[in-house]
Amino acid sequence: MTLRPCPHEKEVVALLARGHYPQACPAELRTHVSACRSCADLALVTRAFQTARTESAAAAHLASPGLLWWRAQLRRRNAAVERIGKPILGAQIFALSVSLLFAAVFLATQATHGLRWLSWLQQLQKTQFPQASSLHLEALWPSTLIHSGWSPMVLIPILATLALLSGVVIYLASEKQ
Repeated sequence: MTLRPCPHEKEVVALLARGHYPQACPAELRTHVSACRSCADLALVTRAFQTARTESAAAAHLASPGLLWWRAQLRRRNAAVERIGKPILGAQIFALSVSLLFAAVFLATQATHGLRWLSWLQQLQKTQFPQASSLHLEALWPSTLIHSGWSPMVLIPILATLALLSGVVIYLASEKQ
């Protein structure tokens, strides 16, 4: 076992640090490294570490665990929003179709009977409150409208309730799937 350092060790270290060993090194230094056990071990270990460093740098880097966890939580939330959004969208489409159907029926009814809103209000005032000089809000209560023969005011709450209940039923049915 030799305890004294090799006189060419500094040159070998400099060449290895710059990456010039063995291609850009003088021939006599190359023969010295092959003959000197200390320099050969130094070259072998340094080149092994350099190779390992370049391989690890070329390998794919993983993101931090916090970022991976955050992305997983974001995906989970987005999936939950999609699961919730599908039945709500179905209920909205159904409610819109019922509303459009009601609007079409209402417009067809008004087209056949004519749009006589003002004459209807005047008639309601004369039949329900002949002593009043102007229309009062009490005349708009559903109980007085049922007796007046005007059915769309009864039909509106019924269809609205139907749309609301059908939306809830669709939501609950698609929730179980």
